[in-house]
Amino acid sequence: MIKVTLARLQQKYRTIAYPDGAPPPLPDRFRGQPLFDTARCAADCSACFDACPTGAIDKRDPGHIDLGKCLFCTACADACPRNAISFSTDYQLAASSRQALVVGRERAAVAAAAAALDNKLKRLFGRSLKLRQVSAGGCNACEADCNVLTTVGWDLSRFGIQFVASPRHADGILVTGPVSQNMALALKKTYDAVSDPRIVIAVGACAISGGPYIGHADANNGASALVPVDLYVPGCPPQPLTILDGLLRLIGRIADGTRQK
Repeated sequence: MIKVTLARLQQKYRTIAYPDGAPPPLPDRFRGQPLFDTARCAADCSACFDACPTGAIDKRDPGHIDLGKCLFCTACADACPRNAISFSTDYQLAASSRQALVVGRERAAVAAAAAALDNKLKRLFGRSLKLRQVSAGGCNACEADCNVLTTVGWDLSRFGIQFVASPRHADGILVTGPVSQNMALALKKTYDAVSDPRIVIAVGACAISGGPYIGHADANNGASALVPVDLYVPGCPPQPLTILDGLLRLIGRIADGTRQK
């Protein structure tokens, strides 16, 4: 016991300060929102569209990209003959509407950050939000990054947000995975088991659009095919900071439109 106590004292305070302080340093390999250099990008070029494995880039205008489909894989950047595509360090990518994830080359940030719940729901969930996590055919990458938020470094529970074992004890569900046919009924039953009012959060490209399984006969192209979604968190998988930022905006702990510098 003494060794444990001494080790804990040596570690000191390890929980990140965000959102009251600066966000933790992002890894060098982190890929945020794709950026298109309008001076280099040729409108008649479709190299990035042809290279994209999920059809996230608009062929009619390659400068527009659907972050809900994007795997952040750099295939578009690698294929671009003019080096017009790069990836920013912007982690604030969550949005409250599916359309807000479709961004244009002229925009440096997601069109509409995650908006807070309406006043009635914010009064209910703003200080205590219990979520039942549903892995609907996921690879466990998004699931792992959600679990990271429960560790001492992130301490999701300090915001009153917790994962619970039963939908009967939940205020909403957090969905990962493309919603395979084998998990479709389980997802719907889990949603039905949560009392009204309830919220749904789709985490990762698979849960938003089907990800690399988009259009597959054994997948449902994401959670919105079966249940209404209140928050979309893009990524493959999303960085834990992206998930946390989206959750805090949803419950009104961070003002809509506020962006960390």
